[in-house]
Amino acid sequence: MRKLTAFAAGLLFGLGLLLAGMANPAKVLGFLDLAGAWDPSLALVMVGGIGAALLPFAWARRHERSLLGAPMQLPRKRELDRRLIVGSLVFGVGWGIAGICPGPALAILLTGQWQVLLFVLAMVAGMLLYSALERRRTH
Repeated sequence: MRKLTAFAAGLLFGLGLLLAGMANPAKVLGFLDLAGAWDPSLALVMVGGIGAALLPFAWARRHERSLLGAPMQLPRKRELDRRLIVGSLVFGVGWGIAGICPGPALAILLTGQWQVLLFVLAMVAGMLLYSALERRRTH
């Protein structure tokens, strides 16, 4: 049941990204272009997503297990550190250059656009580099 629920949630999330325009790099870059022809429509998508998440997160903070019995795994760390700031900057720069972020990249990967394939390959390379650096840091 957990795998089916995870699949359904991922499918719903992917469809939401597509319908909201998050899989359209031109729309994303229009949203990020604050000094030019700014397109605020994705801000409404973000506000809607935050609003939809408020009640489930409030519920999750008060419970140790999910509705399907899995342990609740919410972040506990509250302070900013160098790793969080650098990671956020790298993510933001990549998003600003490509107009694509990881979720939509996977949703539009099958379109066959070489730019999306290049982005996903770079994303996987970054994940592998991070894993290697983490293993080295912990040893």
